[in-house]
Amino acid sequence: MTSLDKIILDIMADSQNQSFTKAGIEPLFAAPKTARINIVGQAPGIRAQESRLYWNDPSGDNLRDWLGVDRKTFYGSGYFAVIPMDFYFPGTGKSGDLPPRRGFAEKWHDRILAELPDIQLTILVGSYAQHYYLRQKSSIKLTDNVKNYKEFLPDYFPLVHPSPRNNIWQKKNPWFKNEVIPELRQLVWKILEE
Repeated sequence: MTSLDKIILDIMADSQNQSFTKAGIEPLFAAPKTARINIVGQAPGIRAQESRLYWNDPSGDNLRDWLGVDRKTFYGSGYFAVIPMDFYFPGTGKSGDLPPRRGFAEKWHDRILAELPDIQLTILVGSYAQHYYLRQKSSIKLTDNVKNYKEFLPDYFPLVHPSPRNNIWQKKNPWFKNEVIPELRQLVWKILEE
């Protein structure tokens, strides 16, 4: 049994996750030893959880486009870790998916990341990931983080969520596609080609 297998068993045995484990739902994340880029999002959507494949929806299509990689590279290269703020679909609320559960990332991320010695960049998708990893107050605006992404390099790259729901945000902020996405793609490919 590998260290990662042990972590997965510990996650499934944790009382916080018992309803999922009893339903036969395993934690959804990816942590290949060869990973160079870590993507931290909110939590799996229901489609991802049901298909057992993270970012397997229109948001994932947009994310891969932003990164400049195809599905084969994203899922099969071993260069991408996907360690969201919660490894289970949190349910649906009034305006979309519920937020990741509090305390979840604190409990598991460090243990998993200790198994990934080659991470060169962590992409922070959405405000939950950004507030946690950048140690920010919730009053800090996501738009400001994304606009000022260079302040967080070389370790972190903050992004808005790639959901089609954020197309309006993108139209209001044309600098994102004109400036941020080309820089992201260039950085990703520099890391992948090393």
